[in-house]
Amino acid sequence: MTIGFVAASSTATSSLTTRNLEAAEWADVFVPLLANPRDVIKDLHARHLPSPSTAVVAVYDPDGRLRASASFSGRLGVLDGWERRNALLSHLRRVIPHDLRLRHPVRTAVLMVCRDGESGWTPEDGAWMWGLRDACGLHGLRCGSYVTLTREGWNVIGENRTGRTPNSDPRSRHSGNAPALPGETREPLPRAAAAR
Repeated sequence: MTIGFVAASSTATSSLTTRNLEAAEWADVFVPLLANPRDVIKDLHARHLPSPSTAVVAVYDPDGRLRASASFSGRLGVLDGWERRNALLSHLRRVIPHDLRLRHPVRTAVLMVCRDGESGWTPEDGAWMWGLRDACGLHGLRCGSYVTLTREGWNVIGENRTGRTPNSDPRSRHSGNAPALPGETREPLPRAAAAR
């Protein structure tokens, strides 16, 4: 029998790495493709006018209509999907009831993260992706696309679909022409929009 201490990094590191998805692992999630990503991203951008370090989570009905959305500020440098999942769940619960009573999920959640840097995958994106997948399961939703919005434009991770506008450049922000959802608010962060 040996008495001693186990290095904290061995268990802590392994548990953190399991709460982060690599770009290649995202394909195994079987995310439904966005029918028209440019329109979806333009609509969310117009509704929430995100700036870097803003996340926008949106829930869509089976027919593709936006049911509810919320935007919030996320801490930078978070590599653990647990924290991202908790933030997403908190905002989903504020804007739309869960669908856990359904046998199969029918609504789909999409996440758009506005950030600085290049539009390709980063470890922070891996934490967001893990968080989105887990939050969807806990709220009875289908896990939808993960989109990054940078100065270069938008990128739907795992789908190889990109565009230049909208982007995170402050000059591209405008006063939003998207039709309001019932109960939608446009306030300084944090803000949420919902339709019930």
